[in-house]
Amino acid sequence: MNASNRPYARMPRANPARARAQRGIAAMEFALVFPLFFLILYAIVTYSLILVAQQNLTLAASEGARAALNWQSNSSMSDALSKRATAACNAANLVAVTLVQSMQCTTTTTACGPGNAMQCINVSLSFNYRAHPLVPTLPLLGLTVPNTLSGNATVQLNPENIQ
Repeated sequence: MNASNRPYARMPRANPARARAQRGIAAMEFALVFPLFFLILYAIVTYSLILVAQQNLTLAASEGARAALNWQSNSSMSDALSKRATAACNAANLVAVTLVQSMQCTTTTTACGPGNAMQCINVSLSFNYRAHPLVPTLPLLGLTVPNTLSGNATVQLNPENIQ
């Protein structure tokens, strides 16, 4: 049996001059492709944290609205509503402080419901993401990240149960 008929015949070696010319091409390809892959990974991490912060603000606003349902000692209807609004912001701040420390909480009280017979407390949270990013923003990603994140929740109160 000659060498060409053997099932595992050795393949001829590549030209040594060509192999020397190809040396380092993998490092060059890696150097060209790595920035793109890093940018994609960094964008995924950045937008994931933005979505987590948005969800945190929404949860904090909901918890603040639930806290507005708790009875507060009061002397009048307006005093009761202002104390419930303060309790709503305090509860929202406790929930959101783990991720977004510098958020703004505002509450508004309006008449709502059928015939404006009810009172509604709206809890609005906003976070200036441009001023306080969770991770440093890369130049290209800076164009696409939001300026502010916000969360809103409203609770409806029966005037008979407020005081």
